[in-house]
Amino acid sequence: MENEVQDIPETQAEVETRPVEKSDSNIAIMITLAALLLWFGFQLVQQLRERSNLSAVKTSQESALQESEKIRAQFQTLVSKTSELANQGHPGARMVIDELEKRGIGAAPPPMPAARPESKPGK
Repeated sequence: MENEVQDIPETQAEVETRPVEKSDSNIAIMITLAALLLWFGFQLVQQLRERSNLSAVKTSQESALQESEKIRAQFQTLVSKTSELANQGHPGARMVIDELEKRGIGAAPPPMPAARPESKPGK
């Protein structure tokens, strides 16, 4: 029984004192993993910078976009009023509408009256 107890510490001592061999492949793998970690970190930082730059550009364009929408609505109102005058027979308004149509800026067509469903005679 004493021999068994003594054998156990000897085998543990042998395992603990045995040097761990480091091969060149372990170092190569560690260098590769470190390089990949650095590359992914760099890419993450670049993507975050790009995202913040794009948000700043979008924010700076918001006011210009709102202003253009307002001007477009005003222009559309002006064209529709001019179209109404042209339909009433005003020669100057007709000339303006014709020139706008030549340039590809057509007035919105007048609203069509709702069509009545036709009733079919019953048999």
